[in-house]
Amino acid sequence: MRLTTPLTAAALIAVLALGACQQPTTDRPSDPAMAEQTAVMPADAPPQEDAPLPAEASSMSCTLDQGSDGAMELVRRCMAVSPASHPPCNPNNPCQLIQDEIDRACALYKPGETKPAECTA
Repeated sequence: MRLTTPLTAAALIAVLALGACQQPTTDRPSDPAMAEQTAVMPADAPPQEDAPLPAEASSMSCTLDQGSDGAMELVRRCMAVSPASHPPCNPNNPCQLIQDEIDRACALYKPGETKPAECTA
């Protein structure tokens, strides 16, 4: 009886090890129909930070465009109103991108709600 316990434990370890080796190594769905589906963002999803630049936006940094003081004032306003976890409020971004974030954040206020002063500056 004592001899079977070590053998049973060794057999169990071997079975578990083999089972672990046979797990899929990719995160791809096994069903090809699932792989071709496109994710749809729900209407009430939070804003996404990787929004593309508007076509008319300059690619020049705001600091180069408006100078350090002008860029930092725009960044300060942006940081004060943006609810995004990683807002584009950075003086190295184009001024238009920063202003678009301010406009987007201020548009989230409902009629009758008091908007921060940064929305009207």
